[in-house]
Amino acid sequence: YTGRALLITSPTCAVHCRYCFRRHFPYGKTPKGLSAWEPALRMIEEDESLTEIILSGGDALSLVDATLCALMQRLQQVPHLRRIRLHTRLPVVIPSRITHTLLDSFCNGRLTPVMVIHSNHANELSEEVSASLSKISDRGALLLNQSVLLRKVNDSVKALAQLSERLLELRVTPYYLHRLDHVFGTTHFQTAPGVGERLINELRKQLPGYAVPRYVAEEAGKPHKTLLA
Repeated sequence: YTGRALLITSPTCAVHCRYCFRRHFPYGKTPKGLSAWEPALRMIEEDESLTEIILSGGDALSLVDATLCALMQRLQQVPHLRRIRLHTRLPVVIPSRITHTLLDSFCNGRLTPVMVIHSNHANELSEEVSASLSKISDRGALLLNQSVLLRKVNDSVKALAQLSERLLELRVTPYYLHRLDHVFGTTHFQTAPGVGERLINELRKQLPGYAVPRYVAEEAGKPHKTLLA
């Protein structure tokens, strides 16, 4: 997407979501470590149209602090960048992963820190998760959440409203609700056509606008996500 680049930092996740759209990604061919990332870092330094770098995977937080912090410090030195964004499940599934060393590197630099977590249901957001997210928001990072619409998991107004309310309690903005990607073996998670749009319209009647996520889909070749509702 315009102005952004995504760096696959690690093939490892703390949890293997059955609906993951990257389950067949060729992680074995991706660079690992600072020396292997050097060509990508040079491209980032040379492309002055870039303002935001997204660290993803796998999960970027599966890297040890020393490696991840060294990468973020290198990105802090690129003058045309404005933001660094981390997409991660770790604050939800392993809350103790949020360390002071990590936060010092992520939040204390020149680049505006943005962290996008992934929670599909309010039941995931325990008190341990709350404490983990507080550490992040207390340091000034923008916290967003993205979810996937899953049949018999969160495909009800009640479940989505409870998730949004709980996220707001934890100072996390509901950001995206994704339509399920067509991944092999996920048919049982698919909702009927129109269900997502109906749920979002009902949420708008119950919640303030900032509590309603955007219902979106990924479409190959498009310059942005497709807004469905």
